[in-house]
Amino acid sequence: MMQRCFSLARQALGKTAPNPLVGAVVVRDGQIVGEGFHPGAGQPHAEVFALKAAGERAKGATIYVNLEPCNHYGRTPPCSEAVVAAGVAKVVVGMVDPNPLVAGGGIARLQQAGIEVVVGVEEAASLRLNEAFIHRIVHRRPFGILKYAMTLDGKIATSTGHSSWVTGTEARNEVQHLRAACDAVIVGGNTVRLDNPRLTSRHAGANNPLRVVMSRTLNLPAEAYLWETEAAPTLVLTQEGANPDVKQRLVNKGVEVVELIALTPAEAMAYLYDRQLLSVLWECGGTLAASAIADGAVQKILAFIAPKIVGGQMAPSPVGDLGLTKMVEALTLERVSWRPVGADCVVEGYLRGA
Repeated sequence: MMQRCFSLARQALGKTAPNPLVGAVVVRDGQIVGEGFHPGAGQPHAEVFALKAAGERAKGATIYVNLEPCNHYGRTPPCSEAVVAAGVAKVVVGMVDPNPLVAGGGIARLQQAGIEVVVGVEEAASLRLNEAFIHRIVHRRPFGILKYAMTLDGKIATSTGHSSWVTGTEARNEVQHLRAACDAVIVGGNTVRLDNPRLTSRHAGANNPLRVVMSRTLNLPAEAYLWETEAAPTLVLTQEGANPDVKQRLVNKGVEVVELIALTPAEAMAYLYDRQLLSVLWECGGTLAASAIADGAVQKILAFIAPKIVGGQMAPSPVGDLGLTKMVEALTLERVSWRPVGADCVVEGYLRGA
């Protein structure tokens, strides 16, 4: 039943920020009598949808939910009160909500009402599902994911800069799903100039993230797919006083331009936190990727590796200079997993301390 909660919650991937992904299932006499998920901030929570679907059958039933029901008034009333009012006999919770406004308060309210509460069912999977939400609550920054595709010899393009395509169709398709699950995707100006990416999810009905370009000088092409904002919005982050003519040209095309005092990955993430974002996907080149890592803007790495070799001393690699001079200084990933994606392989892991 908790796995069903996860499936329901994932239907809102990329759409709930700054709220978590939550699914709920009401079970009575071994049968699902109601279920629901939280579709987005300001809308009812998963428990409310599930209880409404169950109706009178919720009395004496068990409700499963991957995150502790809230016990405070925000944009919507407390879910714990809805559960109590429905006459539910038992609540099975995946994980305690790290939000200080909840943090066990919802569980305590249910127990005070005489409801049996079981906590920690599929807890590891619950934590993983909402890792971006947890990171945002704890660190007051969006969760950063660095994604790149490289050859077996560690190149993201040839020495001429040609990069289409490093990986196969299956891997590229997975990247589309990854984008749909994120609130924003970030590239640098060089990526716009060389690759002219679209940075959309390209799946019917899927979320298109906010497309973010970081450029100190606004040395950007007059025409680019990212300036076509009908499919997805584009935000350009630059420094104060950058090229006003280019700024106005972008604004005229419907692109949002924001000037920051210091254009760094850390400041960009602080700004995106203020915009209520949960997860940010870095799809940038090696120089910006290194800056993002050094600035603490990346917590998770997704490296797609193609069984190809291109060689070349000048061929770019996915991460630029980090200032490391000894192998013992290398950044080691934790909680690493490997899996095939078509003819390619993806390595997933977390930077130490993330």
